[in-house]
Amino acid sequence: MRKLILAGVFAALVSTALVAANRHGDDDAAPDQARSASVQAALLTPQSSTTSGSVTVGGKRIDYNAVAGTLVLHGQGSKEDEPTVSMFYTAYFRKGADATKRPITFVYNGGPGSATVWLHMAMGPRRVVTADDSHTPAAPYNVVNNDYSLLDATDLVFIDMPGAGFSRLIANDPDPAKRAAQMAERKKEIYSVDGDAGAFAQFIQQFLSTYGRWNSPKYLFGESYGTTRSAVLANILGRASVDLNGVILLSQVLDFDVKIDRPERNPGQDMPYVLALPSFTAVAWYHHKLPGNPADLEDMIEKSKKFAVDTYMPALWKGALLGDVEKRQIAEQLHTFTGLPVDYLIKADLRVSGGMFEQHLLGAEGDTTGRLDARFRGASLDPLNKDTQYDPQSAAVGSAYVSSFNDYVRKTLKFGDGMTYRLRADMDHWDDERHVAAGGRRGRSATLNVMADLASAMKLNGNLKVMLNGGYYDLATPFFTAQYEMSHLPIPASLQKNISYHWYPSGHMVYLHEPSLKTMHENMASFIQANAGGAD
Repeated sequence: MRKLILAGVFAALVSTALVAANRHGDDDAAPDQARSASVQAALLTPQSSTTSGSVTVGGKRIDYNAVAGTLVLHGQGSKEDEPTVSMFYTAYFRKGADATKRPITFVYNGGPGSATVWLHMAMGPRRVVTADDSHTPAAPYNVVNNDYSLLDATDLVFIDMPGAGFSRLIANDPDPAKRAAQMAERKKEIYSVDGDAGAFAQFIQQFLSTYGRWNSPKYLFGESYGTTRSAVLANILGRASVDLNGVILLSQVLDFDVKIDRPERNPGQDMPYVLALPSFTAVAWYHHKLPGNPADLEDMIEKSKKFAVDTYMPALWKGALLGDVEKRQIAEQLHTFTGLPVDYLIKADLRVSGGMFEQHLLGAEGDTTGRLDARFRGASLDPLNKDTQYDPQSAAVGSAYVSSFNDYVRKTLKFGDGMTYRLRADMDHWDDERHVAAGGRRGRSATLNVMADLASAMKLNGNLKVMLNGGYYDLATPFFTAQYEMSHLPIPASLQKNISYHWYPSGHMVYLHEPSLKTMHENMASFIQANAGGAD
């Protein structure tokens, strides 16, 4: 496997400058302009550290080379010689594999703005162990061989988006004022739906050239906003004649108009409430809040889906025309599927947002549920608040993932000493209004919807397979919402067979629940192998 090698003495000096500058703090926002210029100059040369390791998956040992490093992206058109981003990645290559047959999968988290620490420490060769549905105790954390790493099926490339992790935007004008303006322009260009996806597309094509992987079976694997990115990215790559074998989506969000987060801001759109109901049912079942404590989760979910579509949706459609008697009848039925009091449901006009449900399901006990994974619970910060004010799941596992990766990347991958690993990009705005979906236009007031982008990618490449994964207890991106999006893609009916669905008794980060991680690994490995042609 080819290595990315530093370019002589100059590169060594550049690397030293980068490390030294990072010891003094956040490089993009450094108040010392001379030091900031030094750091930006250091980003102009690709960096790399190559190590070796092994992982055992399914009882079989897999030896690999790991490359932690950066690639330098450039502008487009007249600015193609202008460096824009130093993009950090960690690539795991199976030793001895035929690169023309070995699949390669590009992996990233979402946010937008998030580094890819979460998927890295769940799907890479090492996995951090966390408590199943409660707060993981403080350090030291347990990092173990990942029995469920995807390295048995594919080489893996974990990518941090521009500005997150060790990725950095580049502004290298020698004049401090011009450099500040350059950085502002860089953020405006890249911190957007299309700018972000364009950066990932350029990175992937450059990576394929750097490592000679153009003829390998290729996959995208995104989580949360990473699924939004994947839809846009798959279309960009397809139009650049880079056909993908498959797209793996975890906790999908394509149409932001049907999200259950604060749907009251978009009155007249009732689909978020309808599509979130089966997830509310699953969460209430988990916490034993459904009347009668039914034993069968799957049965309750199916009943909830049927009620949502056949009864609840028509009732919401009536709006103010729904009479008091019928409203109470609907509220009583909603009680059986949510566990929330009938009077509360009537007061809420039968419309309960994600935040309201999280705050009130366990409210009598002074607790709130998680948003990303509602199996988790924590003390309410303000029991009188309408919505929840924090996510107990994020609070429960965040430190374990962040601390473990910071330790792992420096001690095992030998990269990042003296540097700051940013959990999120330093951005004050994310522009989703400039995105023009494939084949259409959008108004300035429209909500982001990338369903047309994924549909375009699937129509350009009729062999493209899409795998959708989600958790029953995810209140950030409910599974029934994702299913609705897929069933409404503007594609020929014949292409619907290219989509497969997998649901798990877990949350947004399905891999937090080890039995679900095991099953998801088996499903994803089978998906990759089935669509890789003659791949090993």
